[in-house]
Amino acid sequence: MQPEATLSASSSYQFHDLAGNQIYSDVTSVRSLASIGIGSTDGRKLVIRRVPTTANELFDMVNPQTPPPLGLDDDDSYMDMSDEAANLKPRQQHWANKMQFVLACIGYSVGLGNVWRFPYMCYKSGGGVFLVPYCIILFICSIPLLFMELSVGQYTGRGPIGALGQLCPLFKGAGLASVVVSFLMSTYYSVIIGYSIYYFFTSFKTDMPWIDCNNRWNTPDCWVPQPRGNNASAPDTSRTPSEEFFENKVLQISPGLEFPGQMRWELFACLICAWLMVYFATWKSIKSSAKVRYFTATFPFVLIIILMGRAVTLDGAAEGLRFFFRPNWSELKNANVWINAASQNFNSLGITFGSMISFASYNKYNNNILRDTVAVSAVNMITSLLVGIFAFSTLGNLALEQNTNVRDVIGDGPGMIFVVYPQAMAKMPYAQLWAVMFFFMLLCLGLNSQFAIVEVVVTSIQDGFPRWIKRHLGYHEIVVLFVCVISCLFGLPNIIQGGIYYFQLMDHYAASVTIMFLAFCQMIAIAWFYGTDRLSKNVKQMTGKAPSFYLKSCWLVLGPCLLFAIWVLSLINYHEPTYHNGRYTYPDWAYGIGWMFASLSLICIPGYGLINFARASGNTFWERVKNALRPNIYECKICGEHHCEHDYHEQEQYMLTQELAQMYKPKSTHLQLSQKSGYNPMHAAKAAEHGLHTEYTYQSKHESQLAAEQQKAV
Repeated sequence: MQPEATLSASSSYQFHDLAGNQIYSDVTSVRSLASIGIGSTDGRKLVIRRVPTTANELFDMVNPQTPPPLGLDDDDSYMDMSDEAANLKPRQQHWANKMQFVLACIGYSVGLGNVWRFPYMCYKSGGGVFLVPYCIILFICSIPLLFMELSVGQYTGRGPIGALGQLCPLFKGAGLASVVVSFLMSTYYSVIIGYSIYYFFTSFKTDMPWIDCNNRWNTPDCWVPQPRGNNASAPDTSRTPSEEFFENKVLQISPGLEFPGQMRWELFACLICAWLMVYFATWKSIKSSAKVRYFTATFPFVLIIILMGRAVTLDGAAEGLRFFFRPNWSELKNANVWINAASQNFNSLGITFGSMISFASYNKYNNNILRDTVAVSAVNMITSLLVGIFAFSTLGNLALEQNTNVRDVIGDGPGMIFVVYPQAMAKMPYAQLWAVMFFFMLLCLGLNSQFAIVEVVVTSIQDGFPRWIKRHLGYHEIVVLFVCVISCLFGLPNIIQGGIYYFQLMDHYAASVTIMFLAFCQMIAIAWFYGTDRLSKNVKQMTGKAPSFYLKSCWLVLGPCLLFAIWVLSLINYHEPTYHNGRYTYPDWAYGIGWMFASLSLICIPGYGLINFARASGNTFWERVKNALRPNIYECKICGEHHCEHDYHEQEQYMLTQELAQMYKPKSTHLQLSQKSGYNPMHAAKAAEHGLHTEYTYQSKHESQLAAEQQKAV
């Protein structure tokens, strides 16, 4: 087969095929032969993956019976292009509608980050004083950073690793670090879902086991809160039935981390159920999880409002609300308050964890980013306040009944939600029904958060290793299964008898200590090195409007300075975490394990930076640094834009036909098919029968119209 190209007067390209001779020219590129653009009868550009040898083969290529199989992503190319080029190209899989994206973001922000973590962090940080740094960080760092992440994800069409790798290759490790943090969170967030499943099925019992002290796991310290008219006060070491049920029955808690104890097989079964639900909701990527979120992201809102309305009517609720809204200004100098506020901001909004970048990468190019940022931030703030009112109203009631203050009513462990909320359910009419609905809501919220975490890990793996995934795993479902199984195995230490200590240790070091530094590096990489001018230009290309001065100033100065100050302050005033209001102190080796969790993400930033620096071209140190900081963004070969109508394989082949036209000299042909655009299989078959070589003609639709007009004029 000897491919030849003739550039005719009408600029059409003719490819010839001699059946007998299979001799390739030395100047023919393999890529040019592998994919050739041709014209069809309706003027569309088609792609031939290889040069056909018969007319029937060409006819099958022009009119395929089934579409070619897609790989792990809808945008995977079958061209012979490099991994890097394929990884730079924006994905073509999108949300089915705008509502799916909004529900995904809201479902994550109204997930465990608010209902479980917000009251826990607020109570741990002293109540109302927590709201002051929380609001400051929200408006200076969180909202601008959320807008930045949505812009970056939507523009690049990639997950956190691919997005940061395009904008600032030297800081690609910051994207990898966020994925590592998300993976670590997935290992213990699933445990919260397991607890919810356990409580959900326990709520169906006729007598709920957390309302009295007549159970085998109760101790002499168990004390049932008395009605208001009763003058009996709680003993100093008293514990509520819900607290003893959680620690003595659910956890069977050991004296400390140094006493790991046995596996809690009931919790193990609940954990397996949790991961099965997560897998089957995410195994089809956003196509499956988006449909589930229609219910899991909307149902909790209704129940939260109803529960809050009931909680504020309880006796003593006013005292709890004063603790929640009245700040103790002297606590502002405590570094842990600022650290917890920053950690809660990022956890509830999902920023610096890669989730929002991954969600935005499935957006259409012209989606309104500002509207999404305002909507998600507003819903997140309102939900945090509603949940806080509900939780602290209940705490006020418990404090009144136990004749103590709100600060000392319960421990500050991560299981606070399973102590306070069951106590509130027991005080409502039809308590069993409300308990079932509440823990089902908690299950939905946990699934929302876990969907986002698993999707960012899966998306990042696919973006980072597309060819390896195709070669060894083959299907998206296998990748999701791989991630779920590994996360489940790493989460098993959380469900042994001493697992709650391990749980709090991982939550403190993996999701609190490192998160400010990751946010700082991400802001520096995008705002300083990629540049706010470039980012503003990208946003204007997508939405038609550049970011405001408020956003730019927060990106450049206010946000990085505040984050860096909080991070330095946290190192200066560092205090080791404790459990149950300081009643248990971790051994020294446990803090070493905690810092190991923190280093797993932090080491990614300098490690990946050194790798990209070594790969960068340049003779001097500064040349390498400059090249490593240079953006590496995909550009269309036709128009030079990042997103355009040419983002398909067929249009890219148009450039290959031009290369072929310049590569070969014109030759005479035995069969002329260029009178009409397209391909006529009948003519080709007759020519093949007479031993003539087959000629394929490419002619654009515009050229066909000009030829037709000239023929009419003649």
